[in-house]
Amino acid sequence: MTEQAGAPFLYVVVCAAGIASGVGKLVTAAQERGFEVGVIATPAALNGFFDTAAVEALTGRPIRSAWRTPADPRPFPPPDAVVVAPATFNTVNKWAAGLGDTLAVATLCEAYGLGVPVAALPCVADALAAHPAYQESLERLRGMGVRFGEPYTGEPQEDGRRPEFGWERALDLLDRA
Repeated sequence: MTEQAGAPFLYVVVCAAGIASGVGKLVTAAQERGFEVGVIATPAALNGFFDTAAVEALTGRPIRSAWRTPADPRPFPPPDAVVVAPATFNTVNKWAAGLGDTLAVATLCEAYGLGVPVAALPCVADALAAHPAYQESLERLRGMGVRFGEPYTGEPQEDGRRPEFGWERALDLLDRA
C-alpha cells in the first residue's frame, strides 16, 4: 500500500474471535475509501486468529500489540477514526470499565479523549451477551458516542451456514460521524 498524502488514518483494533481471520476485508475496504490503516491486535488475537503477515502486507505497516518504549518512535500517526472488529465480550467490558491493560484496550480508551469517531462490530455469543455487565458496558460505550453494528454471534443459520460478518458496516458507521 502506498501512502496517500493527507489521507485520514484509521486504527483497526482486532480481538481474538474466529471471525478475525477476515480482517483483511476491512483493511481493503478502508483503503478503498481513502484511509491509511494501522492494525492493533489484542495479544490473544496474535495467537493464530488472523494472518498477520498478510495484514502487514496490506497495510505496509507492522501490527502493533505491545507497548513501545518512550525512546521508540510512534509507528502510527494519531488516528482520525478507530474501528474495533471483531469486538469481543472481554474487550468491550474492559474498554467500558477503562481497564487499559493491553495496548488494544488502552487505544480504545484513549480514543474517547481524542474525540475521534469509533465504530465497533461486536462478536459475542448469545450466552455472554446476556450477562448484565456486557449490557451495561454497551450502554456506557454508546453514551460515549461509540457506534455499534448489529451483534454477531457466528451461530449457524437454518441452512447450516454461518452468516457473513459485515466488515464494511464499521466504515458505514464512521460515515455517520
